[in-house]
Amino acid sequence: MLSPYRRCSSMIASPRASKPLQILFCGSDGFSIASLRALVEARRDAPTLIDSIDVVHRPAKPTGRGLKTLRELPIKQVAAEELKLPTHAIDTFTDWIPPVSINLVIAVSFGLLVPPRILDHAKYGGLNVHPSLLPDLRGPAPIEHAILKTREYTGVSIQTLHPNKFDRGTILAQTPAPGIAIPRSITASQLEQQLAKEGADMLVEVLKSRKFVPPLENAAWYASSKGPIHYAPKITKQDRFIDFSKATLDHVLAIQHALGDAWCILPNGDRLILHRVVDSGMADAEHHEPGLFFGPTAKEPMFRAACGRIGILMKSTYEGNKQGHGNAKLWRMLDSQDAYASQG
Repeated sequence: MLSPYRRCSSMIASPRASKPLQILFCGSDGFSIASLRALVEARRDAPTLIDSIDVVHRPAKPTGRGLKTLRELPIKQVAAEELKLPTHAIDTFTDWIPPVSINLVIAVSFGLLVPPRILDHAKYGGLNVHPSLLPDLRGPAPIEHAILKTREYTGVSIQTLHPNKFDRGTILAQTPAPGIAIPRSITASQLEQQLAKEGADMLVEVLKSRKFVPPLENAAWYASSKGPIHYAPKITKQDRFIDFSKATLDHVLAIQHALGDAWCILPNGDRLILHRVVDSGMADAEHHEPGLFFGPTAKEPMFRAACGRIGILMKSTYEGNKQGHGNAKLWRMLDSQDAYASQG
């Protein structure tokens, strides 16, 4: 099924013209790979649109015990082995000169700001695929924050690359209003896959319609929609922390969907990793303090959230102990007591 954007935009013709594109594609992960594959497909289908694609990625990083293993970014193998594209590994643009002729830079989930020197080298400047309805959720983690902030809708924005700042370019295309609905149960990985496909389709449509050719037209609608606008900073360990005296059950579930494992601090100061929590469907009728407890007939630990609703902890790990066996140790800790409040 075609995306809402594609259904609308595919019917719009553009009188603008451009030379065949010599693209310098800067990417890293699965989100950027979707756009790269779409460009390669567009090149096969419309050879007069795209002449060449060179891929820039960050170098392999040491990983594992003793940092003895080098781990390549996912895009390296896909670009070089699957798509048979020339690749270039760089950790900085300082003193780096594109080894081939280029006239358009496309950066998707790259992580480095493409400097003016490189953009000036390209006749048509640069483009970026950003998975949010800009200006909302500017920053490196828009998908996770869309779930954490319980946004009802999100989308994709195709913007030009600003020479000095991230996510400050002219928006050439944006998912039509109201956006793409975010189901409460969707995970960040699932939403990323959906937005990656949407973004790849939109990017190709922007190229086919030559919207990157001046004069540029701002296609942003969200900025005037009166919707919320927040920044989406890099995810940190603290974003996974749960203080049951402050967190609602919806927020606990949002952390799980957006970030995976959460964690809390037990009254004795030990850390508990929360692998899976579910909504019990019940409200607290016994006036427990916010925190973990065992009900009289419960098979798994329960918790009272700040909102008064009850969640069930299905699987956990007591830090420093066997993976996934935290509930058994919690049982021994809490068996003889009514409740323990988790604290920060």
